[in-house]
Order: sequence, then C-alpha cells, then structure tokens
Amino acid sequence: MPIFSDIQETELSGTKEVFLSAIRYATSTGDSFPRFEDDLRTSAQEQVEFMLEDDEKIPLVIADDELKVETRIVVSKIFSSFENELFSLILEPDIVIKDMEKKIMRSLSDLEWMHNILLKMDLMKDFVSHWANISSNLLKVIEDKRLDSVMWNLKIKLIEVTSKVLEAVGYGTVVLPAESRVELLKTWLPCIRKMKSLSDEMSTTEAAFPYKMSDDLCQCVEGAIVSLVSALPSNDQADILADWISAEQVKYPDLSEAFEIWCYRTKSAQRRLDEALTESAVPMPLPLSPST
Repeated sequence: MPIFSDIQETELSGTKEVFLSAIRYATSTGDSFPRFEDDLRTSAQEQVEFMLEDDEKIPLVIADDELKVETRIVVSKIFSSFENELFSLILEPDIVIKDMEKKIMRSLSDLEWMHNILLKMDLMKDFVSHWANISSNLLKVIEDKRLDSVMWNLKIKLIEVTSKVLEAVGYGTVVLPAESRVELLKTWLPCIRKMKSLSDEMSTTEAAFPYKMSDDLCQCVEGAIVSLVSALPSNDQADILADWISAEQVKYPDLSEAFEIWCYRTKSAQRRLDEALTESAVPMPLPLSPST
C-alpha cells in the first residue's frame, strides 16, 4: 500500500503539472515559441478541455489547493494583461489602434475560454470578482470618444462576456453581497442599454453592419438581469427599476417582469405590516378581578 500510494501521488503530480502547463500555453501566459504560438495555444486548450472531461484523475487534481492557487495566478495575469492592453487604446495614436485590435481580441478570447474552464473547476467566483473589479475601467475605455464609431467587434464581445458574469450572479452560480450585485448592475446596465440601441441603429442605416447584438445574446442578458434585480433588497430594486422606467431606451432590457415581482412583494409586505399594526392596536381585554 505505501508503494501504491507513492505511485498514485507521482501520477497525480504529473497530471497536475501537465494541466497547469496546458493552461499557461492556452492563455499565452507561459513561455512559448512565437512561430508555433497559435498551434500550441489551440492544442493546449484542447488538452485542458479533454482532461476536464475524460481524465479520471482530474477530480483529485482540481481539488488540490496548490493547483487552485496556481490557476488563480494565471487568471490574475490574464486579466491584468487584458486591462493594460485595453487602456493602451486611448493612449496610442489613432493609426496604431487598428493594429492593436487583434491582440486585444485575442486576450478577450482567452478570458472567455478561461471562463468555461473555471466554471468546471468551481472557481467561477474568481472570474466574476476580477471582471467586477475592472468593469469601471473597461467602460472608461470603450466609451471614450476616440472609439465612438470603431471596434464594434470588441464592444459586442465585451457584452457577451458580461452576460456570462451576469448569468453566474443572477442564477446563483456565484454568490456576491447585495452591494456588489447592485454595483455590477449599475455599472453595466446603462452600457448594455446604450450598446443595444446603437447597434440596432447602425444595422438599420448600414445593411452590411455585422455587429448587431444577436437575439440569443439579448435574451440571455435580459433574463440574467431580471433574475438579478428580483433577488436584490427591495430599496435597491426600486432604485434600478425607477432608472429603467425613466430611461429613453426603456424597451431594452425589458424589466417589466422584475417590476411586477417587486410590486407584488411590496404590496404583500405592506399588507402584512398593516395587519400587524391593526392587531397591535386592538386593546387586550382586562383580566377579571377576584371579586368578580
């Protein structure tokens, strides 16, 4: 048994090293040969996906604390690299912006792929937390005047990744404090609303415009937001719904279902409060005296 245990530990250690190396290559965070970089990246992604689905030792490997720490380091590097590349868009001359788009889209593709991997490793909270932390900075870039009419592919892809984050939080895959959920919504809701309106307008004026938000994406975002709003404290729901009602682009996302739920709960709470106040106001009968 001691010999068997040593063999098993060695096998798990080897599997762990292969898995971590594959993730580094798959996300361009490891050393690689530039000429073979794309081939290595694709092969490494396929290897990671294969191990997570078919390797019988992988449940023990991904439960390893050291592996989780190393994976979190990789995730942190990807987010940091992506944020720095995106910020460079508003610092570089206009002529350079187009050349940088491919590199930034590749980093964003790495992030999207990593989202699927972390979901299988029960580390989705790390992805959501990183995305929430950099959201304000991302919006500062894509809402910069220099990018008003360019990089639609990047803008739509950002909405797609954000929809995955909203789904994870809205449907309970990742549990965040109420204040964090409110901040996430208030950060992205105006941008999503604006992007939907602009992409619809562009597709109307330009028949060949390829970057309209798809119906599936719109439904995913809307469903996640409705679920997210409905799970917030009543006062926070009221603030978001009041903003939604007063917005010019009130048609999207359609939060009427969340509004109906809020109204029903508010009326029910008010009714219970009124009943409690009525009961407390009814005078209690005085006890009979002994002589009586």
